[in-house]
Amino acid sequence: MDELISLETMQAIAREYGYWAIFCGILLENMGIPIPGETVTLVGGFLAGSDELNVWYVLAAATVGAIIGDSGGYLLGYYGGWPLLVRIGKLLRISEDKLVGLRDRFSQNADKAVLLGRFVALLRVFAGPLAGITRMPYPKFLLCNAIGAATWASVMVSLTYFLGRLFPLDVLVRWAAEFTGVALIVVIGWVAITWWLESRRATPQGQ
Repeated sequence: MDELISLETMQAIAREYGYWAIFCGILLENMGIPIPGETVTLVGGFLAGSDELNVWYVLAAATVGAIIGDSGGYLLGYYGGWPLLVRIGKLLRISEDKLVGLRDRFSQNADKAVLLGRFVALLRVFAGPLAGITRMPYPKFLLCNAIGAATWASVMVSLTYFLGRLFPLDVLVRWAAEFTGVALIVVIGWVAITWWLESRRATPQGQ
């Protein structure tokens, strides 16, 4: 999506629509729509650093958009996510029993995924729906969601607000993308190693 919408275009949109562009961008991304919400937020912080926008309003727009967007994703997962996931599993030849196991495993770490998932590529988009699918209690979800959104927005906006005076915007956007990509690799590796260790411990019991 970032390749379809250039950084210059996103800057023009942010200048034209201001805080609404930031709010809607991250809201739609967190609801699962492929909008480069993170990049729009970084652009907002950069424009605030050059006094074109107010940094506190940028931070508020990103935080509220992230909270509402993730809540929308949670509701989608809660009310229709599991049947859809089962259908997709059938197409991919993944049994429902395996999906139940994956759901239960995610449920054990749902709070951490919602709290920290915004800093991980893809998980930022899917954490909300997955929390809904696993029936994570909404008050608990909302608390983790709000803390995670405020933390993420503060880091993203501060990154370009302060460092934007020292480095070009495209460099900062690339750094943020690389960080979330590396975080995704780390998470996948951690999950894979955990499953492998558990399967090794379970093998003697099944023999």
